[in-house]
Amino acid sequence: MKKNKAVPNAQKSGTEKVSVATKAKARVVHETDVLLIGGGIMSATLGTWLQELEPDWSITMVEQMESVAEESSNGWNNAGTGHSALMELNYTPQKADGSVSIEKAIDINEAFQISRQFWAHQVTRGVLTQPKSFINTVPHMSFVWGDDNVNFLRARYRALQKSPLFNGMRYSEDHEQIKQWAPLVMEGRDPQQKIAATRTEAGTDVNYGEITRQMINALKKHDRFTLQLNTVVRRFHRNADNSWNVTVSDANNSHAKRTIKGQVYLYRCRRCGAEIDAADQNSAGERVRGLPGGGPIPGV
Repeated sequence: MKKNKAVPNAQKSGTEKVSVATKAKARVVHETDVLLIGGGIMSATLGTWLQELEPDWSITMVEQMESVAEESSNGWNNAGTGHSALMELNYTPQKADGSVSIEKAIDINEAFQISRQFWAHQVTRGVLTQPKSFINTVPHMSFVWGDDNVNFLRARYRALQKSPLFNGMRYSEDHEQIKQWAPLVMEGRDPQQKIAATRTEAGTDVNYGEITRQMINALKKHDRFTLQLNTVVRRFHRNADNSWNVTVSDANNSHAKRTIKGQVYLYRCRRCGAEIDAADQNSAGERVRGLPGGGPIPGV
């Protein structure tokens, strides 16, 4: 990586004032084409994607924890569900006329199929290994009780059958059938209670932390990839040439600051190790920033 030598302030004349731009330049110690902020599934996916498409680009990833995949991507911090709208009722809102909208469910399911294709491709590349270490088949179920909820689930099931993405989903209001599917849920339940359930055998359980670790381990094998752990983002500054100066510091020493200059950066969420100064809040947000055009990232 190219490094710029800082000019010590002691070499300046006593009355000479150093401009903000000069100070920013003096702290630049690392230049990169792409800066990924946060060592989670989003950065790992984009880094893997870019490394394959643009192998000559340099990529730097910063993470505030001592290792990657320790926050939202960690298996203990998310449901691990392969979100494909098989059981998530919020993806199928009920309309005023009682019908159920499945457009969002189809979008979610299609997006997850793309993720699976992306992961399968990474297995063929050797980026991901041992698929059972990160994705396994687990039945997905929805369970409801009460007349209104049962009517909704029945309407949802019927609506989803119009899409081949949901072939294989089963529906039942029978206590004995549901007891076979989920015995603990049915244990001690009133046999007269109105209940319903759907079950899809082809659901998945996904270990996003394992995917993250494997992808980043593969990235570390490339000379043009750098991982900086225990690193907290402090400030963003956009340069005249539309590149970015990102000030970071050691997680345990906020005074040990340095600057990373990148052409683009990814800042996906407010918990990616960034503690942004108030003046720079408009540079951060809950969607992709810094990338030309923004937009969704394939495979996520």
